[in-house]
Parts: sequence; structure tokens; C-alpha cells
Amino acid sequence: MSASTSRSAAVGFALALAGAANAGDKAQYNLFNPTPRSMMREMTTDRPDTTEVPFTVDAGHWQTETTAFGYARSRPDADGIASDSYEFAGTNLRIGLTNDAELSLVWQPYGLLRTGGGDGAVSERSDGIGSVDVRAKINLWGNDDFQQRGSAAALLPFVTLPTDADNGIGASDVEGGLVAPIAFLLPAQFDLGINIGVLAVKNESGRGYHAEYITTSALCYDWTDKFDTYVEFVGVFGTDDPRGDEVMVGGGWTYALTDNVQLDGGINFGLTAAADRYNPFFGISVRH
Repeated sequence: MSASTSRSAAVGFALALAGAANAGDKAQYNLFNPTPRSMMREMTTDRPDTTEVPFTVDAGHWQTETTAFGYARSRPDADGIASDSYEFAGTNLRIGLTNDAELSLVWQPYGLLRTGGGDGAVSERSDGIGSVDVRAKINLWGNDDFQQRGSAAALLPFVTLPTDADNGIGASDVEGGLVAPIAFLLPAQFDLGINIGVLAVKNESGRGYHAEYITTSALCYDWTDKFDTYVEFVGVFGTDDPRGDEVMVGGGWTYALTDNVQLDGGINFGLTAAADRYNPFFGISVRH
């Protein structure tokens, strides 16, 4: 899994470098030679929907995307046990390395998990920090000329590193995967984001890994220059959960307070037994 992820990242970086000439004067900028403010792209975020965007943070700049608060209520399992999980300040730190590549760290500093039976009594409570995702995003095309091209695409390899295998807040084993974010500009103020990916997930038995496949689509409508809404479909297939695969629908909004600060919120609803029953959240993103 790690070797495959590394090969994918290397191919993505090679493609990004090959297309650097298309970035014009911005190709000269990097982590230590930041893109001037006057040449920066419009701020885009990977939140609040599950669908990741194919656009990267400008070179030499960084962006924080934070779930100020999130809540999820699961469906009962075969033993009638359901859970309530609370997320506080989970943050994606995105750092622009070149005009078409970024590094990001995703970390949940504190989470709370409560599980209980059908009678509503709490049988177990755990809390603590979540796992850490180390991610790269390599834009293949459309980073600076999305409006002209009408499409954009990227590769997003990642590795998940456990911090506490026993608290139930994050992953308990090293996992990883590769996602391909794609975006299309549509008529009448609409745009469409699509993700397809494969994940290497630890088996429930604790031995070995299996492949899971994720597909998402998010349809966004720009009401104004500052206010957008979206609806989204998310499917995770090939899980070893006895309840089956995860399928969700959701929707939400974003509001740009400034060119560099965005508020958002939304809610997801599970359509299958393995998916959370509902999951409301709100957050804030800031570009520096």
C-alpha cells in the first residue's frame, strides 16, 4: 500500500511539473518564494462537503479548514448498540509547495464517543485525540484556468497514522489510499465536483487489509459571489462491515466573509444501515 501510494504521488508530481509551463509566471513561485497576493487564485476549500476540490493552495501560503463542531448519530448494530460521536476543532492544514502541489495535515485534537444500548443508557464513553492524515494534492490541469478550460483534475494520495489505537476516535491502524478529485464548470452558475478513489483499510479481524472504493458527487450553485449551496452523494463500497456498504446524501452552504475567510455548515443523512443516521456540522476556513 505504501509503495503504491508513493508511485502514484511520484507520477502526479511528474505530471504537475510537466504542465508547469502552462502556469505562466506563477511557475517560479514555491514554498520559499510565495505567490504575490495580487496573483493568488480565488480561495477554494475541501470542506464542508466530503468531495475534495482539485485546486491547490497557492505556493508559499497556507490555509486552515476547521470543523468547529460536528455530531454524528449511528444506527444500531446487530447487538442494538448505537453511538454518538462529537468532533471539536478537527482541522485540515493545507500548505502550498509549488503552484500546482500542496501538502496537508488533517488532525482532530479532541473527540468524544458515547455508545449505548436500545434503552438509551450510556454503556461506554471514550475521548481523546484522533488520527493524523498526511496528504499531498497534485493538480493536473485547471488550477489557474478553470474558467477557460471548464474542468480541473488532481491526484490526492494520503496516509492515515494512528495516535491512540484504543480510544475509538480515529483510525487504530495505518491506512491510506488515492483519490482523484475532478471538477466541471456547468451553465447557469452550477458546478460539479466528483471524487473517485480506492482506500486500503484494516480488516475488522485485525489481520491484513482490504480495498474499499469511494465515489462522491457534489452539485454546487453560486447564489452570489459570497454565498453557495450544495447537495452531495457519497458511497463507500467493499467494506467488511456486516451491515453492508455506506451510502449518504447531504447538503450545506458556504459564505465568504472576506477573500480569505469562509464560514460553512451542513448535514448528512445515511441511506444504508452502515452509514450514520445523521451528521450535522459547521466550520470555518482561513487563508494566510
